[in-house]
Amino acid sequence: MRLRCAVLDDFQGVATTIADWSPVADVVEVTCFERHFGDEDALAAALGDFDIVVTLRERVAFPASLLARLPRLRLLIASGMRNSVIDYAAAEAHGVTVCGTPSSSTPPVELTWALLLGLARGIVAENDALRAGGPWQSTVGADLHGRRLGLLGLGKIGGKVAQVGLAFGMRVGAWSQNLTAERAREVGVELAPSKEELLAESDFVSVHLALGDRTRGLVGAAELALLKPTAFLINTSRSAIVDQDALLAALHAGRIAGAGVDVFDIEPLPAGHPMRSAPRLLATPHLGYVSRSNYETYYGAAVENIRAFLVGTPVRRLG
Repeated sequence: MRLRCAVLDDFQGVATTIADWSPVADVVEVTCFERHFGDEDALAAALGDFDIVVTLRERVAFPASLLARLPRLRLLIASGMRNSVIDYAAAEAHGVTVCGTPSSSTPPVELTWALLLGLARGIVAENDALRAGGPWQSTVGADLHGRRLGLLGLGKIGGKVAQVGLAFGMRVGAWSQNLTAERAREVGVELAPSKEELLAESDFVSVHLALGDRTRGLVGAAELALLKPTAFLINTSRSAIVDQDALLAALHAGRIAGAGVDVFDIEPLPAGHPMRSAPRLLATPHLGYVSRSNYETYYGAAVENIRAFLVGTPVRRLG
């Protein structure tokens, strides 16, 4: 009897074709779910008969209460090597092995610049007008060359974003609670003296921090009020770092020129959610990690994880 494997949030329906699952086909039956399960009861009902679950990023939480309702689960695979919504102690207590996969930082860097450039040059508004027979030119683009790019976070992703900014001829500054002058010099950017200075003096601000107790709500109403009225905010990191209600208020009031957002407090966004219709907002449905190479890595490594688990030598263990 083959083991049953569930793949969650396969929105594009590519999980079993973008990677080669044949090495486990004889022993594992794979079922992909293209719709998102929005609550624990739905998850427990859907996953109760599965031995293996592959979950994408941190969209689906696996708390102790859910793990207790999945008696057959033996292997939980998360994309990436960090996942803050899995209760590792509970998984161990229930005999569930948790493994991760490699993940590239390049796709979120590229999406960050897609959002920033789209906002700066009014790409969506101009494209919509052109296709609908609207006005020929209605926006005046914001320049990048010579403008200041402020980065909240200068880790692996932030550092790569900085390099692109420098290539555009931007002045790049960065700040985080742990950022050192040595790291800033290594990347070739300015170490901002404070978060407040970075926000007040930057023309574009991009968030590249891990979510934790110190970064949750780091950018709220007071911080948004520091931004220039001509400034743009980009968040491809974690939604909870930027207060979503405060951002919506700033956009509606026109206190900033615009925002590019790829992450949300609720995912997928419900129909009618205010983020779907906010003015001055360029939004994408959490596409930062969604690229062919990353998916090939995620699902290819998931197959490797399953093979290793089946022979008793799990790899890339988390927790």
